[in-house]
Amino acid sequence: MSKEKTEADDIGDSGIAQRLAKVEPVDNRRRLRHDNAFRILCVGIATVSVLVLIALLTSIIVQGIPSLSWVLLSGTPEPEPTEAGMFPALMGTIWICSLCALITLPVGVATAVLLEEFKPRTKVAAWFYSVIQLNISNLAGVPSVVYGILGLTAFVSMFSLFGNAKQPGAAVWEVGATYYDQFSNVGSDPFLTMGQEVDERYFLVPVEKRSDDPTVPTEGMVAFENRGDGLVPAEVHVVDAMAEMPTDPEALATSIDSLAVPGRISEKAWYYFQLPFGRGVLAGALTLMLVILPVIIISTQEALRAVPSSLRDGALGIGATPWQVVWNVTLPSAIPGIMTGSILAMSRAVGETAPILIIAGIVYIRNAPQHLMDSYTVMPLQIYNWTSRPQDEFHSLAAGGIIILLGILLSFNAIAVMIRHRMQKPLS
Repeated sequence: MSKEKTEADDIGDSGIAQRLAKVEPVDNRRRLRHDNAFRILCVGIATVSVLVLIALLTSIIVQGIPSLSWVLLSGTPEPEPTEAGMFPALMGTIWICSLCALITLPVGVATAVLLEEFKPRTKVAAWFYSVIQLNISNLAGVPSVVYGILGLTAFVSMFSLFGNAKQPGAAVWEVGATYYDQFSNVGSDPFLTMGQEVDERYFLVPVEKRSDDPTVPTEGMVAFENRGDGLVPAEVHVVDAMAEMPTDPEALATSIDSLAVPGRISEKAWYYFQLPFGRGVLAGALTLMLVILPVIIISTQEALRAVPSSLRDGALGIGATPWQVVWNVTLPSAIPGIMTGSILAMSRAVGETAPILIIAGIVYIRNAPQHLMDSYTVMPLQIYNWTSRPQDEFHSLAAGGIIILLGILLSFNAIAVMIRHRMQKPLS
């Protein structure tokens, strides 16, 4: 028996030796050449990328440093470059990103908790779960301009369910707005001044709704005048357009032409709200929410998956309910990862241009937003506006704006890195 086994082993060893003899020897020099060539290629590509980035940053810094000043931060857009600033755009960016964070973070974290911690158990629910998870992964790679078009339809016009906010007489639901018909005194019209120099004065007549017909001037109508510290009652007189105009300057300054057509103006409180949203701050924030929501959901899911299952099992073992496990164990342990992903997502929202360009457009905004429905602009749009100007001075302002925007983005990224290093602790 042992003899037969020895012969079989000899036959096996000889077969292995024959197969090894057929294997060609490894050319170490050829392998090292390929390895070195690939290494040089990688280093070369990385070097070119870094050099291009350094060149771009150097160009922006050299061009933008001279324009960095307090005027750039506190001023408003002006035709004169030396007086132009980006304060409205800075405040618009703060409004948009703050609202976006307040809306997106709770929705994104709650969605991730539902998908990760309360997975379905039936086949139908599991199928829906897989479809939702696949769509979330796909939506994270959709170009932001697509979200801008979606926001234009869903938030700006709301599928025309409430009418068109920009159409006169439209049935728009709103709260927090007061409308006035504005009249100017006859002395403001050059051919009615009769050679007398009088100050131009405006009188406001309250109206109930924006869709009301224009007010017809009548003697004794209720009117107000804005004296700078609020509206005060004003006594106005209606003068027949075909009759002789009063010669007294005081009477001329408080008289309204009987054929005058007023302009409709509005006074909106800080809580002003309307449906549809129109091209306001809230529509822009909700559109940016669509852009970063998949990113926050995915990053939150990854943070929840990093929590060891032993922590969940231990909490369940001492009698905690699934919700108590999520609230007291899983979420606190995953907070560093959630915050890191959320801050990085918000840094993407700060630099987004395409969806805001579709929602707000290139508009001339001199004032910071005062309420959720107010017009606005953001820093990337203001930078784009300046770069489209032919003057080199505006290009310098755009470079200064880019430096400020890069500083904000780097601050967000630095905060994310700091949170990860200081708050994240080993969980195993």
